[in-house]
Amino acid sequence: MRLTSKDFAEGEVLPLKYSVDGLAYSPPLAWQEVPEGTKSLALIMEAPEKPGGIRVHWIVYNLPPDLSELAENLPTTGDLPNGAVQGVNDFQKVGYGPPAPPRGFRRAYVFKLYALDTLLDKNLNEPQLLKAMQGHILAETELKTVFSR
Repeated sequence: MRLTSKDFAEGEVLPLKYSVDGLAYSPPLAWQEVPEGTKSLALIMEAPEKPGGIRVHWIVYNLPPDLSELAENLPTTGDLPNGAVQGVNDFQKVGYGPPAPPRGFRRAYVFKLYALDTLLDKNLNEPQLLKAMQGHILAETELKTVFSR
């Protein structure tokens, strides 16, 4: 599987409009080569904060296996029109939490995409999602970016 964005490449700076200083839009993402037998996809956006610490910015799961992209600026609702579910991020909000590192700091952000052989229950946070995915991951991929203020 491969995860990409039309607005940034692996290791590039996340465009300003996807940050708290811009429009705070969720970025467009696309993927290819979903394995056969996939029943759903899950996406997690994380920011390693410090050794052993991770901040979760975005959780989307139960994405249909025939879907190949997420459009820019998804609504911040739990249920999406395509049947997917957005979970609560570490900011205690549903949907995308835009990057907002402290001024003068450069932070890494990682979008992780998982192909699963099952659908998952609603209302999961990141630890619950990771636990529910155990034993159901057919493939995974990631896209890394950075952002600084």
